[in-house]
Amino acid sequence: MAIEVRIPTILRTYTDGAKAVDAEGASLAALIDSLDANHPGIKERLIENGDLRRFINIYVNDEDVRFLGGLEAELSDGDQVVVLPAVAGG
Repeated sequence: MAIEVRIPTILRTYTDGAKAVDAEGASLAALIDSLDANHPGIKERLIENGDLRRFINIYVNDEDVRFLGGLEAELSDGDQVVVLPAVAGG
């Protein structure tokens, strides 16, 4: 099952500059493991202490995963996952 993962500019060093990569997984946690298997080091930028990092937002088909079950959010073939770092400042 192929799922497109959109990668923000700041994390593209892990994907050799690719804006989008394919990964697999029935849940967000499995997808992140698949992503890390092909792009080592990216998982530690997304996960901290077993949960999503505070300033990382992930969306599945435009829905915030925090409202879909977090790392246990279910994924289906053809879903689009977007990783967005939170932006702060003033």
